[in-house]
Amino acid sequence: MAGISPTAGAAGTPAHSALGAELLRRGDLDGAEPYLRSAVADGDRAAANNLGVLLHQRGQTDEAGHWWRIAAVAGSAAAAHALGRHYRERGDEPAAEYWLRQSADGGHALGAYALADLLEHRGDPAAERWFRAAAEQGHREGAYRLARILDRRSRGAGPASGLLPRQRGAAAPDPDTLAGVREPEVAGEAEQFYVQAAARGHRRAALHLGTLLEERGDTEQARRWYLASAKDGEPRAACALGFLLRDAGDDAGAAQWWRRAAQDGDGNAANALGALHADRGDAALAERWYREALDAGDVNGAYNLALLCAGQRRPEQAEQWYRRAAYAGHREAANALAVLLLQRGDSDGAEPWFSKAAEAGSVDAAFNLGILFSGRGDERAARTWYEQAAGAGHREAALQVAIAELRAGGSEEVAGRMLRLAAEGGSAEGAFRLAALLEGGDGTPAECERWYRAAAEQGHRRAQVRVGMCAADRGDVADAARWYRAAAEAGSRNGAFNLGLLLAREGSEAEAALWWRRAAEAGHGRAALRLALIAARRGELPDAREWAARAAELGPEEVATRAARLRDALTEELSAQTA
Repeated sequence: MAGISPTAGAAGTPAHSALGAELLRRGDLDGAEPYLRSAVADGDRAAANNLGVLLHQRGQTDEAGHWWRIAAVAGSAAAAHALGRHYRERGDEPAAEYWLRQSADGGHALGAYALADLLEHRGDPAAERWFRAAAEQGHREGAYRLARILDRRSRGAGPASGLLPRQRGAAAPDPDTLAGVREPEVAGEAEQFYVQAAARGHRRAALHLGTLLEERGDTEQARRWYLASAKDGEPRAACALGFLLRDAGDDAGAAQWWRRAAQDGDGNAANALGALHADRGDAALAERWYREALDAGDVNGAYNLALLCAGQRRPEQAEQWYRRAAYAGHREAANALAVLLLQRGDSDGAEPWFSKAAEAGSVDAAFNLGILFSGRGDERAARTWYEQAAGAGHREAALQVAIAELRAGGSEEVAGRMLRLAAEGGSAEGAFRLAALLEGGDGTPAECERWYRAAAEQGHRRAQVRVGMCAADRGDVADAARWYRAAAEAGSRNGAFNLGLLLAREGSEAEAALWWRRAAEAGHGRAALRLALIAARRGELPDAREWAARAAELGPEEVATRAARLRDALTEELSAQTA
């Protein structure tokens, strides 16, 4: 073909243009050029555009721009797109924008996409309009980029934010928790464009679509799209698919996809493989994959190596890996390093690492700083850090803020809010103190019992006693006995005393005496007095005097007064018997 004259056998300009275009598509640049130049000479704008493409492929960019301009001025949207890209490559963004806009206004999908890309690079919100225009013409990358914009907006997130696949060790997303975070209409539109791009083979769109569906709880469809993306070579999708399979109990399938992702350089997958082998007790393989993760640039690898060494009682190596991860900005490694130093008694060395971790957002580190400063007697600094941790939902920090507020005679409203945060987060002490605060204020009996019961069910002994008392007030003897017994068996002297009272009322004084003895031996004055009275009634005066003396020592005051009188009377009686 390259040797045939453009005029031989040609049927005019359209034929030359079409033949030149065909040869260009085949890669026959030398064969295409004369036909295109012949058609260009007769004013064919498509040929001018294709001649520009040909020259650009040869590296003759200036002449390519010349022919693209001619075609673009003549109304070729494709040439305007090519000319716009030509100017952008040269750094002339105003000229690039002008010609790309001409192309986009002419309905050219590539022109609309290139204009959107240019505008997004500048941070211009008009980019969304042109991504949409490109997507609506079937441009898959335009559909993906539009979906990303909409996805971020649905979450109220900034330009660099967005949903990412799970990290190693993360729990499956909670649909009930996350559903309220998104704007449903915008989220639905984002999903629509993810589907459009993914259906055309866009692997990152399939990845994000899978992540969105997993977030929503639709794991079957999530698995489908992760699989499609993973098969197309997206390592993050292979990693995410591994997590889904692990959650479904298929560790072998999970390992297969994690291995594939890790071999493609995904550090998160390598960490997941390390954790899998660590759980199986294979420390050597776990270490190998954690090191692979670190080599892939995932600092979690160093952190996990530290945890592995710590679990093997290799503190020096653990510290080495904690330091490496902490210096790389891993906040939980910084917190763990600080804990390690604090356990050695090096609080001065621990403090800066706690601070670094807390300032990077580690809630545990903020709480630990509160403990550190409280131990030094700096309650103001301690409260500052406790409040920071509590603000991020740390239940024990919220409890400490409440205790400090009440100790200082501060606001019961503030204390109650913090105690509620602690209690709702699962703190038994928080639930107990909240119930006590409500009981002393405007709480209803039902609400008070609810929180006492929440604490009692976690084994809180004082709460178990209070639940027993609530049950006794209702006349539910069986429930009261159950809770008193639970508290008593856990070592509560009040529980043992109250159980004794309940048993005595039911006519089981012998068993009651056993529980009172346990309570008295643990320092319960009233129980000791009860034992003294029982012994006196039985004529066991020495035992009675001994328990009365014990009760007088233990108190409280009214018990001590009664016990002292009984002790003295018993002493006189015993003296009289021996006279």
